[in-house]
Amino acid sequence: MFRFANEIWLYALLVVPVLILLFWMNARWRKRVFEQLADAQILSNLIPTYSKVLPRWKRFLFVLGLVFLFVGMANPQIGSKYEEVKREGFELMICLDVSNSMLAEDLTPNRLERAKQAISRLVDRLKNDKIGVIVFAGDAYIQLPMTVDHSAAKLFLRSIDTDIVPTQGTAIGKAIELASSSFSQNTKANKSIIVITDGENHEDDALEQAAAAVEQGIKVHTIGIGSVDGTPIPVYKRGQMLGYRKDKDGNTVVTKLNETMLQQIAASGEGTYVRANNSRTGLNALMDELEGMQREEFGSKMFTSYEDRFQYFIAVALLLLLIEVLLPSRKLKMFSNVNLFATKK
Repeated sequence: MFRFANEIWLYALLVVPVLILLFWMNARWRKRVFEQLADAQILSNLIPTYSKVLPRWKRFLFVLGLVFLFVGMANPQIGSKYEEVKREGFELMICLDVSNSMLAEDLTPNRLERAKQAISRLVDRLKNDKIGVIVFAGDAYIQLPMTVDHSAAKLFLRSIDTDIVPTQGTAIGKAIELASSSFSQNTKANKSIIVITDGENHEDDALEQAAAAVEQGIKVHTIGIGSVDGTPIPVYKRGQMLGYRKDKDGNTVVTKLNETMLQQIAASGEGTYVRANNSRTGLNALMDELEGMQREEFGSKMFTSYEDRFQYFIAVALLLLLIEVLLPSRKLKMFSNVNLFATKK
């Protein structure tokens, strides 16, 4: 198989016919000028070093050198063989709480940003493993479907904030239920769910959903993020803090980590509960456990191994251009009286 790695350079070849046209027009103009000055025999006597052939060769070498240079920059590649790479890994769905309570600043800079930073570092540790992201507050939504594109995962992660979900609350059960249905169906790969939340304002049947996930072969882990002592939720506008969030009675809302609930969910989901703080978020500990799981083959990928050939074209181009530079446009004086095509009298 054959291909160009940088096909855009092939458009530079459009310069070649333009150069040929310009060289041709210049040669015709020079010929007319010399014909007006004197005929060919007199001109040969007046300028013994004049040559018609050498300038043509210089132009030919210059154009040919550019052709090889542009083709070399396009990097021609030859496919040497097909290779099949088996992909083994596990599937991981992360459920991230984006309710307003995640804006609390008992973790630096706040709970949500701290969680996003930890997820980003976790993605860096993944190999051929699949990852997906679900955001939830009063309802749950798929932010990133299951994928092996880890760069896309980090890109989607940066766009997550508390405004991404219209309904406030903490519907952990809905998030687990949605995550369980988002895994690949026809695979034996190990599957896990990690719920990152403060666990506050629990509204639905999270314990039942965690148990249902286990029946499908899915483990449910939880990470508690926040302080059990409670902290107010700041309100910002254009980067400036206006105060703290208040309830309908005008009292300052204090958000607390519901650690007991998260421990129960992890137990029901046969998973692990980890509490996050400013020194660690718990994802690394969970990732160590996940990496210990047996990875299953969930697909293979066929690809062609290509070998670069640009170096040969660049070498020829440089040689041709070097010869063009060194080749004189006029005869050398020692050869000025030599005429290989002269007729003997």
